[in-house]
Amino acid sequence: MNQNRIENAAEYFKNGFNCAQSVLAAYCEEFGLDKETALKLSCGFGGGMGRLGGTCGAVTGAYMLIGLKYANALTSKEDNITKEKVHSKIREFAKLFEERNKTTVCRELLGVDFIIDNNQATDEKKQIINERIKEICPQMVRDAAEIVEKLLIF
Repeated sequence: MNQNRIENAAEYFKNGFNCAQSVLAAYCEEFGLDKETALKLSCGFGGGMGRLGGTCGAVTGAYMLIGLKYANALTSKEDNITKEKVHSKIREFAKLFEERNKTTVCRELLGVDFIIDNNQATDEKKQIINERIKEICPQMVRDAAEIVEKLLIF
């Protein structure tokens, strides 16, 4: 296992990137995707997809990496063998992540319901969400990076 990539993912998060950006950016160049594009692509996936509290961004970052690794031979929309390989690896990732964290859902990981329009959230609610993100998300980024590291087998 390459601890450097896992530490890089943690460092991206520590430096203000969201969880999806952190996981994707730590590995993207292994698949010919430049960091700038990776950061732009994954920007909206933090906070459970646009801070909707859905699927954890660290998980979606890993899902994108699984697609980059296993769909590299995808040449046709009818290539169901490649699609199933990707789907199988995503299910495997989700199972491993859930074994560690009980869920892949951001609002469940953080223990707080998100409001779709955070501009309508009270200042207290925003503070709680931001505190939970600082407290819980670094480990989610590490967990996702460790699991994806194993599944991608560098």
